[in-house]
Amino acid sequence: MLLAGLLFLPLLFAADKAFAGTTSPDRYRKAIFAGGCFWCMEKPFAKLDGVISVTAGYSGGSTEKPNYENYARGGHLEVIQIIFDPAVIGFDKLLEVYWKQVDPTDSGGQFADRGHSYTTAIFYYDENQKTLAEKSKAETDRSGVFDKPVVTPILPVQPFFPAEEYHQDYYRKNPLRYKFYRTGSGR
Repeated sequence: MLLAGLLFLPLLFAADKAFAGTTSPDRYRKAIFAGGCFWCMEKPFAKLDGVISVTAGYSGGSTEKPNYENYARGGHLEVIQIIFDPAVIGFDKLLEVYWKQVDPTDSGGQFADRGHSYTTAIFYYDENQKTLAEKSKAETDRSGVFDKPVVTPILPVQPFFPAEEYHQDYYRKNPLRYKFYRTGSGR
């Protein structure tokens, strides 16, 4: 009996983590960031302590059920949705990482990726996220790191649509292509 308990204990912890991330709004929080190609945005967040998951997807447009073939026509941006444990990592820390991944002064896209679907945006779920995002944006603008003003909009959350499976964890599934793309894009 003890052996059976020891064998199943890790499965219970794994199930608790997965279950809590989808049904426990009091325990975990969500963030949605647009920062150009979602392939390049996943890895910097996925490696952070307290980040439960990072999902590539589409948001901000009018098309219902967008996919890679039609998301841009419907006005969607490539985004990542982050599920995080605020007891381990705060939204403010996610914002710090976000600003290091993007050129927030470029309203025409990000690096080699051009067009509206590759522009930056921070989507907020509540007033606290909105306040933190506005404060962080103002600090980034005043920092002197950029020669031009920060143009990244801070917007109320829009429906999030996960991207196709082949886009998920691209950096892990296709490490050589990812490295080539990221370096070639100017990031």
